Amino acid sequence: MQSQNPKAEKPSIKDSLGEVTLNFYELIKELREKSSWDRAQTHKSIAQYSVEEVYELIETIESEDDVEMEKELGDLLLHIFMHANMAEERGVFNLVSVTKKIHNRLRERLSDVFEKPETDEKTLMKKWEKVKQKDNTKSALGGIPNTMPALLKAERIQTKASRLGFDWEEKEDVWQKVFEEIEELKTALRKNDKENTEEEFGDLLFSLVNVSRFEGIQPEMALSKSISKFRKRFQYIEHEVRKLDKEISDFSLAELDVFWEQAKAHLKE
Repeated sequence: MQSQNPKAEKPSIKDSLGEVTLNFYELIKELREKSSWDRAQTHKSIAQYSVEEVYELIETIESEDDVEMEKELGDLLLHIFMHANMAEERGVFNLVSVTKKIHNRLRERLSDVFEKPETDEKTLMKKWEKVKQKDNTKSALGGIPNTMPALLKAERIQTKASRLGFDWEEKEDVWQKVFEEIEELKTALRKNDKENTEEEFGDLLFSLVNVSRFEGIQPEMALSKSISKFRKRFQYIEHEVRKLDKEISDFSLAELDVFWEQAKAHLKE
């Protein structure tokens, strides 16, 4: 169930957006002028923090926490305003040009949505990719950043290729590819070929991402949930071990596995 925030004010967007945006814009400029820390920041120095804000936002979405989501959206907006302000100081672009550019791109790429609202999603996505390809004349995959997390990047690359018609036709073929990659990985391991083993392991992961697309699963989110599940179960083990005034290293793997099974049962309750 989504959390509620009954005290949250809900002013009219049309009446307030311009004033609120301008006030926030002026606040960021004032911070850059008066705060030595803010003034010292650059696009590169806050880049990682910008990425962290996105992940914090995703976490609130996963937990369906509307109160925290509102806060994290604000934190992300702060970074957008900061980057735009830094660019304005360098004389290259500003918040207005950023907004105008994305407005025009959406109008162009999604013209059918505004002109023909009944257009089906598959047709819209194909047109979207064709229009984007005009912006990336070297490759249809040119818009995917190398810094993106690998699983997410694999999914985006496969999705883009699929929208242009390069994809498996049957789900069974996708699974068969996974089984083939497993055998190739086993062969590389038997040969003790480290370089080829790494390559085959990557191919296996890439093929599993293909499976996730066909099964309607987001691989990055799926792995994040598995990591979170493991972390909670392991922390349960740590808690139980501390209660006995011992260290994890004092237990055998079989004994720790008993705690693990307890964690699985306990955390389901």
